[in-house]
Amino acid sequence: MKLTPLEIKQQQFEKTLRGFDVAEVQSFLTLVSNEVEHLLTKNKELEDQIEKLGDRVKHYERVEEALHETLQTTKESVAQKIDNAKLEAQNKLDKAEMEAEAIIKEANFQRQQIRQNILRLLDKREEIMAGIGAYLDNAKNSLDQFSKDDFNTFSLPKEEEIQDSTEEDSSGIKTRFQLDIEEESGTDILNEDENKDHAYPPGSDRLDDILDEID
Repeated sequence: MKLTPLEIKQQQFEKTLRGFDVAEVQSFLTLVSNEVEHLLTKNKELEDQIEKLGDRVKHYERVEEALHETLQTTKESVAQKIDNAKLEAQNKLDKAEMEAEAIIKEANFQRQQIRQNILRLLDKREEIMAGIGAYLDNAKNSLDQFSKDDFNTFSLPKEEEIQDSTEEDSSGIKTRFQLDIEEESGTDILNEDENKDHAYPPGSDRLDDILDEID
């Protein structure tokens, strides 16, 4: 049975002979009633504080749970972002390696092409030099043949020889100069075809073909 302060204060006792002093008993009951009332009030305040603290604990528990979920979500998100970044970096690295390999392959191909072009140009150079050398040799041979004057055809006779030839003409004898002229006129017809063949040094037709290829 739960007693209230008011019930304690209003508690009545039967009177008997040689009993307790009524005033003292009433005073004590009043004191006990006040103390019980104070304790109940204090207990109520403590219960209210406990309830508030319980609410705060529940709030903090919810906050902690939310923080835990947020932390877990953030952790998973960071892990996923790290994995995605690693994957993207690997993809970029693979792509860069493929592009570098393609560039190197193309550079090697162009290098081979340039080398082949240089070799062809060197061959052309050797061929042109050989053709020009042959042309110069033929031209020199032709010049040597042309510069020969075995019969003094291109030499002017001296004054004494002219006078002698004039006297010989009067006596009906041909001069050496006239004989040379007759011999030269006779050989002109024979050597006409040969002079046509030597008009251009051998190898000049090949030189034109080489120059056409260079153009």
